[in-house]
Amino acid sequence: MSVVSEAPGAAQPLLKVNNIEVIYDHVILVLRGISLEVPKGGIVAILGANGAGKTTTLKAISNLLGTERGEVTKGSIEFDGVSVESSSPNALVKRGCIQVMEGRHCFEHLTVEENLLTGAFTRGGDRQGIQRDLEMVYNYFPRLRERRTSQAGYTSGGEQQMVAIGRALMSRPKMILLDEPSMGLAPQLVEQIFEIVKQINEQEGVTILLAEQNTNIALRYAKFGYILESGRVVMEGEAEQLRNNEDVKEFYLGLGGEGRKSFRDVKHYRRRKRWIG
Repeated sequence: MSVVSEAPGAAQPLLKVNNIEVIYDHVILVLRGISLEVPKGGIVAILGANGAGKTTTLKAISNLLGTERGEVTKGSIEFDGVSVESSSPNALVKRGCIQVMEGRHCFEHLTVEENLLTGAFTRGGDRQGIQRDLEMVYNYFPRLRERRTSQAGYTSGGEQQMVAIGRALMSRPKMILLDEPSMGLAPQLVEQIFEIVKQINEQEGVTILLAEQNTNIALRYAKFGYILESGRVVMEGEAEQLRNNEDVKEFYLGLGGEGRKSFRDVKHYRRRKRWIG
């Protein structure tokens, strides 16, 4: 089953992924014809359970598959009007596309501020601009200003997620790929992180592509969503449309016609998903 919908917004696409396939170790097919678009200035969510292909999709876009013996074997990826499948990760960052990895991956032995400054490594000697942007990051994340001289390895999970997003901002990106920003965080912190991401999107004009298992919160902040199953897009649509879709309620939000279902029930019903062929 698929949701018939219009393209995700009227804005010109900043990112276009066209029918890509990804293979690991030359034999394992992980992504099967993934296509998606992200409009300039938008927030788009890639949704699905663990193992659906969300992280692989982001790594295909940011050209990080090579470190895991993966490669895009079919299709094309276009960022800001330029084909980027063969670009290096560094070249893509310089073009304005950067990924915040799942699990945050801070440099534990560096201070919070040193971690943030590593995000500006592509900017050369722009000291005034870097200092101005560091102040911008501290304005979005006041807690990081308080912890700026602390070693990142001794900060909390929420603070490390703030560092990871702030470090990405220091590269002056046009687009940030966010991989599972809610993972391992308390619900209150998740709300705080998503609110700040929304502010960054609205105030700095940074486009966001978000991979997230927490479908409920992702669809509250995104404008458009793609749902992945087994390495392919099985449903797409405006966020409000997906939130109100009965299949999404049942299989991803844990809600059905009779109220919230148990995990066991949802797991059982997944065998009957109408869109899986």
